[in-house]
Amino acid sequence: MTVQTTAGILFQNAYESRYTWDDNFPGYSADVQLLQGSDVYTGKIQINRDLDVEVTGVADHQIEEGIYIQLQEIVTHCKRTNFQQSHSQHEFTLGQTDETGSVTILVKGKSIDSQYKIRDRKIYQENRVMGRMALLIETLDYFDTGAGYIANRYDVVFCDSQTNEVSSVLKFTDTYEKFDDYYIMTKQVVEEYENGISDVSLNAADSITNFTYSHIQLL
Repeated sequence: MTVQTTAGILFQNAYESRYTWDDNFPGYSADVQLLQGSDVYTGKIQINRDLDVEVTGVADHQIEEGIYIQLQEIVTHCKRTNFQQSHSQHEFTLGQTDETGSVTILVKGKSIDSQYKIRDRKIYQENRVMGRMALLIETLDYFDTGAGYIANRYDVVFCDSQTNEVSSVLKFTDTYEKFDDYYIMTKQVVEEYENGISDVSLNAADSITNFTYSHIQLL
């Protein structure tokens, strides 16, 4: 099955404009440091050629698990996946265009019910509903690698899908550097705002977590 609708083509163009690692990606190893308040944790990480993730040497098991989850997110975003294999069974519907020129695309399938806003071949917003929880991902800035775009500043808003009451907001700022032919994340700052704050710009973050990756070596 091929996507032939206008909505499907717009979504496919944005999907395929993202930066991803190619099939020759060798994997890499690095030192990791996680800073949260006055607490500092260090360890070793490795993303293998098959994109399996390893985290070792972190003193706190819960922190080690947090680093593992963060690296899995990196793999999810950077893994190259054929569009037709991922989305051939999904239904795409064209929605409205807002004042910024962003076009709304509704994507439905057995395991997906999401709404996207697309502009200039980039995904600027994603809305997902998962039972009672709704998730809004809003991209504020992109980094153009010359071989595709990477979202490097974005907000994730968690709210009640029925009342729209915001439960928490995460603000991400990512830094990427090029190693040989590949862009790899070297730092991520995560600001967390809890308790349903409606305007995070007027409030200090409840917590700030810094992930720093150094001594990066391709395998």
